[in-house]
Amino acid sequence: MGEPRMTLATQRVLGAFLADSDREFHGYELGQEAGLASGTIHPILARLEAAGWLDSRWEEIDERAEGRRARRYYRLTDSGVNAARTALARVRPVGRLALRPSEGS
Repeated sequence: MGEPRMTLATQRVLGAFLADSDREFHGYELGQEAGLASGTIHPILARLEAAGWLDSRWEEIDERAEGRRARRYYRLTDSGVNAARTALARVRPVGRLALRPSEGS
């Protein structure tokens, strides 16, 4: 698969990942960081993972004991960090990579 589309929503997701490229996010948490709804986040995550920019893993918990379903966590791959920086540099000024919608206004 080639480079994912660099929609504004994709840029926000990548900005959140690049703000702390070693951090893992689950979908809801990433949505909060990027200022996007769950229905927007998950298709973007699927495209980025298919492109090889993200790795994911399922949390290993006892769902009954925790009282919730297991979360899927996402992290940028090493090549994904480089690809995201390059892609965002083409579409956004470097100083604004990690800005969320409420910032910079």
